[in-house]
Amino acid sequence: MRVTQSRLDLNLLVALDVLLEEQSVSRAAARLHLSEPAMSRTLGRIRAALGDPVLVRAGRSMVATPHALAVRGEVREVVERARAVFLSGGEVDLRTLSRTFTVLAHDAVVAAYGAALFTRVSREAPGVRLRFLAEGHVDVPALREGTADLELGVVDARVPEVRVEHVLDERMLGVARAGHPLLRGRPTARRFAAAEHLIVSRRGRLEGPVDTALAELGLTRRVVGSVGSFPASLFLLRDADLVGLITSQAVPLAESLGLVCFEVPLTLPPLPFGLAWHPRHDADPAHAWLRACAKELMLDGHRPAR
Repeated sequence: MRVTQSRLDLNLLVALDVLLEEQSVSRAAARLHLSEPAMSRTLGRIRAALGDPVLVRAGRSMVATPHALAVRGEVREVVERARAVFLSGGEVDLRTLSRTFTVLAHDAVVAAYGAALFTRVSREAPGVRLRFLAEGHVDVPALREGTADLELGVVDARVPEVRVEHVLDERMLGVARAGHPLLRGRPTARRFAAAEHLIVSRRGRLEGPVDTALAELGLTRRVVGSVGSFPASLFLLRDADLVGLITSQAVPLAESLGLVCFEVPLTLPPLPFGLAWHPRHDADPAHAWLRACAKELMLDGHRPAR
């Protein structure tokens, strides 16, 4: 990261990190407990140091320049490592912690665990904010670049420079509206294949592990389409004679919409749920606390009710 000054105040990096996260001078000022004029002057110093506008006006909002986006991950890593150096004994006072964590997760994961995580964070660290980002239709190195602090759900363990912790294996269940013809009697593999199916896929895929399992039995199914959002799929299933899939933790949400869940009459591979983060957060006690919260809630939600 090139700078035009021989000496650069670390506070400028902290301010740059917040500015790139908020993409707003006023919101960044509030985060850093500064006045807007002071934040504007700080942005001016950052622009002079980097030789780049950093943030530019786009309509009523501001967007980061390509150079700012290119150095964002490096800036985040320096700030996180500096924070870890100055934390005493690896401890953090959660009651006074003021921080925003960005969590990357599929909306099914947010639906299953989001409310419990918000409740716990509010109780233990009221100054912490959580910002959930949905998975996009293309893969981007969000953890490495610093645009996300933590990833929850089915994590690709092959991603370089990322820590992955396996938490549990999820299983898939079938779901359909009450009164669906498939639910009249036992849903055999042949009857399951004969139904019309809806897939949830952020990339718009029209096939998956179910099709592989059916092919091993000499069967095929009719997929009428796919949607990119898990909640949207539930509303479609509620109002149409379609069959979908959900994880076991999403059963309460499906049942709240009057949907019926059932065992899929196929042998499907388990879904490895876990956490992922960049190694720069290893020594950060606040991040370690968030990871522990997410892990505990996932395990609690997976235990059968007594």
